[in-house]
Amino acid sequence: MPIVDVEIVLKPEETIPDKMVSELADQLGEIFGSSKNGTWIKVHGIPGVHYGENGGKEEGVYPIFVSVLKSRLPDPQEMQREVDAITGTVAQICNRPSSFVHVIYQPEGKGRVAFGGKIVA
Repeated sequence: MPIVDVEIVLKPEETIPDKMVSELADQLGEIFGSSKNGTWIKVHGIPGVHYGENGGKEEGVYPIFVSVLKSRLPDPQEMQREVDAITGTVAQICNRPSSFVHVIYQPEGKGRVAFGGKIVA
């Protein structure tokens, strides 16, 4: 069931190619061990002028924020394995350093997320 939001702070003149979205979906599905159509992703571009850091943003910093929603959170060792794989994969596909990829796990979806009107059990 993983639902993944990928927010890319865009470099000037950068766009998100369709191929990138499908490649992210396939690779993230592999990381999560999902069956076909079992991992859903949404990719959003954020104009660089809409991103900031307190004290001022350093030149050349264009991070990526990856939010992961799963029905159940993995144990800490498995989560770290996933984070390592997600970070490396997203960095490679999106042409960013790994240090620019930040992964956020959302609270468990079980009992609070509904698909087609049915709460995830």
